[in-house]
Amino acid sequence: MVIKPALISDLNIIREITRATVSEIYPHYYSNGAVEFFLNHHNDNNITNDITNNRVFLCVDCVDSKQAAVGTVTIKNNEICRLFVLPAYQGNGYGKALMDFAETKISEKYNEIKLAASLSAKTIYLKRGYKEIEYNTIKTDNGDFLCYDVMVKQV
Repeated sequence: MVIKPALISDLNIIREITRATVSEIYPHYYSNGAVEFFLNHHNDNNITNDITNNRVFLCVDCVDSKQAAVGTVTIKNNEICRLFVLPAYQGNGYGKALMDFAETKISEKYNEIKLAASLSAKTIYLKRGYKEIEYNTIKTDNGDFLCYDVMVKQV
């Protein structure tokens, strides 16, 4: 497994990892309005901007005898963003590897790591030592609400 900086040429695979994960996993935790909010938020412009600013990383592994991108993470200063692993590869340590990578990279410059926790990942973050510091709700276009916690971990 290799975690490498993403290039603009990786935009399509990062979009696919993000959309596939949100579309398959998030409906188990969120209303349709919230899922649509996530899909719209993680759009090509936002992903391209993050790639251009060297914030996006891609997890690549040998799958069925060929290289395959299985996950991605975005790091903005001391914040972990857009951490997704394709649903077919979840439970195989890729998310842990991406979290370890992001935490190590952030801890080189900062004493605190921050993230906005989706409901599906909150338990994982709690087990890794993150603490809730803020609860937020966003009203989506069709009147549904997106709820999430801001969490931090001291390093």
